[in-house]
Amino acid sequence: MQPGPRNLITDVAGLRVGNADDAHLRSGVTVLTADSPFTAAVHVMGGAPGTRETDLLAPDKAVQAVDALFLSGGSAFGLDAGSGVMAGLRTMGRGFAVGDARVPIVPGAILFDLLNGGDKDWTDNPYRSLGRRALEAAATDFALGRAGAGLGATTANRWGGLGSASAVLSDGTTVGALVAVNALGSVTVGDGPHFWAAPWEIGDEFGGLGLPANFPAAYEPKAEKAPGEATTIAIVATDAALDKAALTRMAVAAHDGLARAIVPSHTLWDGDLVFAASTGARAGGDPFLLGHAAACCLARAVARGVWCAQMQKGGTEVPPPVLPLDGADQR
Repeated sequence: MQPGPRNLITDVAGLRVGNADDAHLRSGVTVLTADSPFTAAVHVMGGAPGTRETDLLAPDKAVQAVDALFLSGGSAFGLDAGSGVMAGLRTMGRGFAVGDARVPIVPGAILFDLLNGGDKDWTDNPYRSLGRRALEAAATDFALGRAGAGLGATTANRWGGLGSASAVLSDGTTVGALVAVNALGSVTVGDGPHFWAAPWEIGDEFGGLGLPANFPAAYEPKAEKAPGEATTIAIVATDAALDKAALTRMAVAAHDGLARAIVPSHTLWDGDLVFAASTGARAGGDPFLLGHAAACCLARAVARGVWCAQMQKGGTEVPPPVLPLDGADQR
């Protein structure tokens, strides 16, 4: 299992990702779309999720494909990003056909970034516009770190960010992950630079530092954020042809990646969830291996998102010291 050529979720052929963000708002939106409708599912393990149209993704629901998925900042206000994505898709002639009408299907999820020091004194909800801009920016290459839905994200002791990673399996199947890391827990071990996800790192994609010499097995975390201020939201994807039931199981397995990369994860005050998507381009695919690959990719994507945010801030080749989360803009 090796990364694809971009080490991004867009190594799954046909997928595109777009970011739109506002430095003054200190928030943004990330959209995943494809050349044609794709199958999707979702699994929620956090205690405080914020979602749009996720009920449609259950295996027993009639709609079998979606046109896009979105991840957004803004807490519940960010759900309006879906309206902007829908408007953009409608102009493209995309959507679920109902007679002569077409209704774009755009599930999504939000994270809380309302207390990060950005200018939130707006009158008109900005997320509809950000959603449409993110859709229009969708491409195979996109920014990580402080970008899109990860622009204003934080973790227990560092800024969060937007991360992505991919893997190509021995049978040629591709798996990818995309995540906006805004966790109650920490992605690094204590105050040091080492990532919890280090055992799953490939090469030096997030610094190549490994684990610390003294691993804190008896670590007792403290909640550094107030209830309701955290959520890590993610998408895993593959080109293997999977139906909604199989994708649901893939999303369940992918949650292991969050647990490997964030300590603690899936808390009562996080809204952690994972979407799973399939372009259906390849027949077959071993669900056992796909679940494992999705978890590994997601763990790597979490660390990459925070690593890239650090590099944007510090401009160095090694992680800078722990960053203050006092609202000062250090972008």
